[in-house]
This record gives sequence, C-alpha cells and structure tokens, in this order.
Amino acid sequence: MSPRPVYLDYNATTPVDAAVAEAMLPFLREHFGNPSSSHPYGTVARAAVEKARRQVANLVGARPEEVVFTSGGSEANNAAILGVARLLRARGRHVVTSAVEHPAVLEPCAVLAAEGFRVTRVPVDGEGRVDPADVAAALTPETILVSVMHANNEVGTVQPLSEIARLARERGALVHTDAAQSAGKIAVDVEALGVDLLSLAGHKLYAPKGVGALYVRAGVDLPRFLHGAGQESGRRAGTENVLEIVGLGEACAIAARGLEANGRHFEAMRDRLWAGLSREIPDLLRNGRADGLPNTLSIGFGGVEASTLLAEIGDRVAASAGAACHPAGVELSAVLEAMRVPMHYAMGTVRFSVGRGTTGEEVDEAVRVVAEAVRRLRPESRTVTVAAGDEVKLTRYTHGMGCACKLRPQDLEQVLRRLPRVADPAVLVGTETSDDAAVYRLSPALALVTTVDFLTPIADDPHDFGAISAANSLSDVYAMGARPLFALSVVGFPSRRLPLHVLERILAGAAEVAGEAGIPIIGGHTVDDAEPKFGLAVTGVVHPDRVVTNAGAREGDALVLTKPLGTGILATAVKRGLADETVARRLVAVMRRLNRAAAEAMVEAGAHACTDVTGFGLLGHLREMAVASGKDAEIEAGAVPVLEPSREMAAADVVPGGTLDNLEHVSPFVDWAPGLSRVDRLLLADAQTSGGLLIAVAADRVEALLQALRAGGAEGGWRVGRVVSRGPGRVRVLR
Repeated sequence: MSPRPVYLDYNATTPVDAAVAEAMLPFLREHFGNPSSSHPYGTVARAAVEKARRQVANLVGARPEEVVFTSGGSEANNAAILGVARLLRARGRHVVTSAVEHPAVLEPCAVLAAEGFRVTRVPVDGEGRVDPADVAAALTPETILVSVMHANNEVGTVQPLSEIARLARERGALVHTDAAQSAGKIAVDVEALGVDLLSLAGHKLYAPKGVGALYVRAGVDLPRFLHGAGQESGRRAGTENVLEIVGLGEACAIAARGLEANGRHFEAMRDRLWAGLSREIPDLLRNGRADGLPNTLSIGFGGVEASTLLAEIGDRVAASAGAACHPAGVELSAVLEAMRVPMHYAMGTVRFSVGRGTTGEEVDEAVRVVAEAVRRLRPESRTVTVAAGDEVKLTRYTHGMGCACKLRPQDLEQVLRRLPRVADPAVLVGTETSDDAAVYRLSPALALVTTVDFLTPIADDPHDFGAISAANSLSDVYAMGARPLFALSVVGFPSRRLPLHVLERILAGAAEVAGEAGIPIIGGHTVDDAEPKFGLAVTGVVHPDRVVTNAGAREGDALVLTKPLGTGILATAVKRGLADETVARRLVAVMRRLNRAAAEAMVEAGAHACTDVTGFGLLGHLREMAVASGKDAEIEAGAVPVLEPSREMAAADVVPGGTLDNLEHVSPFVDWAPGLSRVDRLLLADAQTSGGLLIAVAADRVEALLQALRAGGAEGGWRVGRVVSRGPGRVRVLR
C-alpha cells in the first residue's frame, strides 16, 4: 500500500483528536441515555451535554446558556441569518454581508433576497479585507443584520470585526460572524468582537463532523430553529446528539488550553512552507495578509492551472484549489474574484493549510513534491518523471473526463447561431440540425460523411482510452447510417508529464478498435498540451438518399436506445476511488464497444432518425432530435437502462460537472413527471462517452429492429419512449 499523502488541507476538515475520541467512547458504548429522561441514564447524558456547553462557551468567552448546539456550521449560519430576518422583518428588510463569505452565509442571504429583502455585499481589498468604512456606508435605517466572517477559509484574512460590529450596533443592527475557521486557531471572544451571533463547526477544530454550535447573545430571541419538543431551551427541537456534542466540548477545551502553543506551531509550519516554495519556485503570489490565520497559505502559481497541479501531486500532497475547471472554462472562487487576483495567478491558486499534526519533515516533502510538479507543468519544462515501467493512471492528468468536457450546450448553441448558413447545395447535412457528422454529396449515388471527435481521458489505462476514443469517434459516422472508410488521429499530449510510450499505447488501443471497424488510421496531427487528449477524424460514405439524420423523426415513432446510461457518473466514481475494478472493467467494455452492429440494424429496420448519445446526455440529444424534426417526444424513465451502481453514485452526488450543466440546460424544455427523483433526472442528463444510438423507428418496425440488434451482437436494445406530436421540441418524461 502506498504511503498516505502529506495532509495540508486542515481548513477543509481536521481529524478527530485522539482525546476527543476517547471522551466520546463511553457515550457510544455505555452512556446511551436520553438527556430529557429523569432517570440516571438520562441524567448522565444531560450532565455531559451541559459540560460540553460550558466548554464551548469558555472557548468563545460566552455564557453557557448562550450556546445552542447544531448539526454544524451551515445550520448555525442559516439559523442566525434567517432567524434574524424572521425576528426583525417588521423593523427592516436590509442585510449587509461581504463578498468573500462562505456559501453557508451567501445562500441564506440569497434566500432572503428572493423573499424581497435587500442584500448588500460590501467589497474587499486586494488582501481580502473588508473596510469598516464600506460597511458603515452600506448601513441604512432598514438594516437589521450585518454578517461578516471572522477569518476567511480560502486566504486566511482576519476581518476587523470589532470595528465593524461597533459601527453596526451603533445603527441598531445585529451582528453575526461565521467563526468556523478562526476558532481554535486564534483568539475568539464574543465580547471583544462585539458580535450578537457566532457560528462554530466541530470538524474544523478536531471534533467530529455533523456537530456545531451557535452563540446567541442573551436578549436576542431568535425564532425556533426546529419545531417539536423543547430541547436546547426551546430553540432547537430534537433529541441532542450527545455523542458528538461531547466530542465538540472536549475539542473546544483542548483548543482553549493549547491556543497559544498551537498558534506558534501553525505559524512556524506555514512560514516554513512559504519559505521553501518561494525559494524553489519563481513567479509566486501570496494571497491574503501575512497577519491572517497562522495555518493558512494561499499561493498563486503563475503559468500553472491549479486543477492540473493538484492532479499531479494528489497522491503525495493533499491541498485545495482556488479555481475549478468546468466545461464552460475555468471558474475562479468568489473570494479570488472579489480580491481581483490577476488571472495569471488566480488560475493557479492552491490553498495549503497546516494543522497540529503537521511536521517539518512533511512540509519539506510537500515543498519538494510541489516544486517538482510546478517545474514539470510550466511551459518551459521538458522534464518527464514517469519511467517506462511505471503504472500510469491517465485520469489523474486531466481536470475532466471524456465527453463530459464538452462545451456547455447553451454556450455551443450561442456560438453556432452566429455562424453564416452554408449555401453550397452539395452540403446535405451541416450545422443547422446538430447532427453527428457532416454530409457532402459527391455524385447522385455517393456522399461523403465526415466527423471529428476527441476526448480527455475517460479511463486510466492508455490502451483503453485510445480504444474508447476511437469507438466514440466512429459512432458519429454510424449514427448517420454511413460506412467508415478511414480515420486520422487527433492528439494532444503532455510530453513534459508523460513518456512517449503512453502515447504509443493510446494509439495502439485506437488501432485495435479501428481494425474491428474494418478501417485504417492513416495519419493525424499532434500538439503538445497540458493534458492528454485523443480522438479521430473519420471519413465515410453513404448513398445520398439513405442518410439518416436526427431531423426525420415522425409522429408515432418509437424511440430505441442501444446502450445503457451512466458512463459519466461511473467514470467519476472510478476516478474518485468509489467504484471497484469490476465496475471499471464493465464500464470500459460498454464504452469501447462499437455502434457498428446497432447502425446496421437501424438501417435494416428503416429508421427515420438517429443520433448517438454522448456529451449532452440522453435528454440533450433527444431534444436536438425533437427540435430538428419539429416534434415533441416523451421518455419513460423506468424503461431507460442504466449501468449499476450509477444510481447509487448519483444519489451520493458523485456526478460530473458536464451532467449538471446538461440538466440545467435541458430542464426548461422538459416536462417532468410529478415525483420524479433528482437521481432519475441526473441519469437522463448524464454526459455519456461512446454512448449508444437513439433511434426513431416506426412503431410497427420496433420488433424487427430489436431482433436485428440481438442478431448483430449489439450491446442491447430498449424501447424507451416515443415521438408524440408536432411541436417545438419539448420532451415529456414519464415515470
């Protein structure tokens, strides 16, 4: 088993302290009583809860009766912000917050904005600091709440909270702060800060996940968080989570005792990390203030994408990115954007956060690993560190996978709408129908069909990646009812990161599948890229009268799908280590299977329309067919085949960004059956790679098609819906 990576992501979560776990154990095994019970079992539990309340209060300088236990920091923030709004809405409907808050603050504020409250987000300077004068300028007689975090989770900047609180309270507003990141790292005292409400999250200070607390200043009578019995002095109904409350209390006691010593250790490790990285790597930008959280170091690595860097070091150093890559491009964190960090550095920003367990040796190892990776990834580097015999996992070398990395459909549609229409009468199929390939008539009896498709790695093994990419590219020609003739390779390869033998294996996998299709790969083009990309430009032929497009669906046609859905979700699960080797092999087998047999069966059955189901998901490609055909359609969700355990993974939010984009894009054009689950919707929108064909065929030819699919050895055939009537291309999803 490989050694565990150096953990430098303590701002994301902390391990449960050994002493905390020890304090919790008796309440897991022995003291199981309900704190509301009057017998000895209950009184032991009650005493433990109240001891923990005192311990939490002591950490933040509050009175025990001002502490309410919650399920975590997010609940505490929601209870504070929404609670104040409900309490004081008759007095005013204005809330002030900052541009760098955690989503657990910004989202409740967005809820209030949707309800008619006015929410002002004050800006920050280049170090992420709120100017109290900006808060003062934002205050009005209508302001009922100011919510500004104590310390920022991404860059570590500590806000001038006491001054902000003074200004706000002078104007009659209550003050809330999210102290999830500061508690246990720097002094947190509600009196010194001058706040009325303060949120804590247990898992940020070596307590378990799922427990937190909200300080509510005496005299602030928030509405009940939850309705039911009278627990937590009538504020939050529900039997107390004694086990984790005990853990939170013990963690707060430990944090209070060791605050100064831990602070010195954090600062020493952070500064050692910064000194080492700045010594080894030129062109760095330190984000935030040097006098911020002692454990937090946000660095912009010029000329490197953060997601690529983290993929490169992920098995040796654990940290977090300040920018995330999505199909629409690189999305900066709201914090870096608000700080106006230059794009050159923002795209390469990584947050390192040290903890109690961080050692000097670990920091030095992290410096070595990160410095080597940055040197490899910068354009001037020619260093390759993967030896010929080393195992290569290609999905580590890309920010996204397969067809899930396509441009968002809404963005692509916007671009294509602006292109001039092609007037050449020999062009039988162009961009106007969102078809899978272009068709050009050469003679009355012959038309050329051509397409190009390329992917980022969807599988770890280079040979599998090449095979899947080839099958995916060939599918576009098969979907048009055409016969492929030859192909050219399209290659993007990170020669600074991977040895050339990896490219050889990719090409070998593609050649194997091309051989199964009966065509040669006779050339291609390469570029040196930051991540691997591969695909084929495929040329085929078809009789002009026998082209199958996505525009020919007829009212009453049945819709038949030839491969199960779920490849995007399962590929994400495999990359995250949440699916076993059996699932991975089944996934590869489905994706590398050619749609040749399905296409031959489709032609034999006289299909009216076809498209292959790839990056835009089943619903996205069906809608394209419906729009092009001028028809509406319906899908029976229960009839759609899915690869397991994709349903389980979707329920656990193991979902690629491309799938989420697909669902967002297609939903306005879909009429969902009442009660249809989010999991079903995600599966129907899942970004597929080398998916099956979606075929529209006359209802009386369905059995002939299904029989031909079985006889030809296709992956399968499932009747999943029908074309219902003339319309603008709406899709109705039935259960």
